[in-house]
Amino acid sequence: MDRIIEKKKGLALVFSKKALPYWFGVFMAAFILYLVFRDDSSTLRVNAETLTVSEVTRGEFNDYIRLSGQVQPMTTVQLSPRESGIVEQIVIEEGASVKAGDVIIILSNDDLDLEILNSEANLAEKENALRNTMIQMEQEKMLLKLNIVELKTEVARKGRALESQKRLFDDGLIGKEEYMRSEEDYVLYCKKLEVNMAKAEQDSIYRSVQIQQMQESLKNMKLNMERIRLRKENLAVKAPIDGELGLLDVVLGQSVGSGMKIGQINDMDNYKIEVLIDEHYIDRINPGLTATFERQNETYGATIRKVYPEVRAGKFQADFKFSEEQPANIRTGQTYYLNLQLGQPESAVLIPRGTFYQKTGGKWIYVVSPSGDKAVKREIRIGRQNPQFYEVLEGLEPGEKVITSGYDNFGDNEVLVF
Repeated sequence: MDRIIEKKKGLALVFSKKALPYWFGVFMAAFILYLVFRDDSSTLRVNAETLTVSEVTRGEFNDYIRLSGQVQPMTTVQLSPRESGIVEQIVIEEGASVKAGDVIIILSNDDLDLEILNSEANLAEKENALRNTMIQMEQEKMLLKLNIVELKTEVARKGRALESQKRLFDDGLIGKEEYMRSEEDYVLYCKKLEVNMAKAEQDSIYRSVQIQQMQESLKNMKLNMERIRLRKENLAVKAPIDGELGLLDVVLGQSVGSGMKIGQINDMDNYKIEVLIDEHYIDRINPGLTATFERQNETYGATIRKVYPEVRAGKFQADFKFSEEQPANIRTGQTYYLNLQLGQPESAVLIPRGTFYQKTGGKWIYVVSPSGDKAVKREIRIGRQNPQFYEVLEGLEPGEKVITSGYDNFGDNEVLVF
């Protein structure tokens, strides 16, 4: 009886009010241990069969990038008409080989034809006017000469008459008045002769100047006529250089303006390869870097000749020239795949390229646990990259395994559970 009473007292003591502080202490200790040792990482269960798991290795990193480029002529010359007109005939089709001076298209221009007719009419009118003026001047010149001859004859006659009258006057056979009239007649005709001779000299100078001006005007009209005829010849659009008609953007009946680009001639002697490169490499791409490519089972070399500074849509352009010989049967627009060497091979920690990079930018990656039942997010630092591998500078060790497939469906979860 006494034992039973003691047992009840013990249980009552455990759950009595006096025991509450002890129970509170035990609860707080357990809660603190939970906060210390709990796992706050957000997790996501995934299907391991849909993932690509790759091993981290140490190996030789070959510092190159794979590029695709288009073959373009080193030199192109724009094809533009010097005269506006309507496309009347297309003589040579796009893609054909041409020689300098070959007629490519023929234009028509009715306004130019009318201008030529008007110019020819004006020129003929000017020539007739010059001819008539010269005839008139020649007639006036002859009349003046005849007048001078008559005046000289009259002066001589008046001179003889004056001498005869002077003898008669001296002999007292005629009066002074008669002698004076004879002298005045002689002086008058001498003055007339002098004036006409001066006029003849002035008229000669005037005629020379006028004829010279009219001849100069006629010469200018002829030059203008030649220019108009040359414009007519320019309606035949010709190839400026030897090469290939790489582009011809006209159709029959189309109106084209002077200086308008209607095509281009490609210089077939030299080509270049135009390549667009990701802006990630812009600080490492410089003129002089070499690349190789294969064509028809042959390996060829190319060298960067020009790097364009402008970045568009995340890419910038570089032009390559062929180091030595060009591939046979090279054509504008062909695609070549180049391996551009950026540096010497070096030993490095490597992971295979994968679509994970699009999500992480190479700043973190999911690392598979040694047990293989989960993968945990870890910060890393990626250095160089080539078409096969990323160079890992920090965060991974050879032998570890990482997920290299895409992360689009993983959200911000820290742990992936398989």
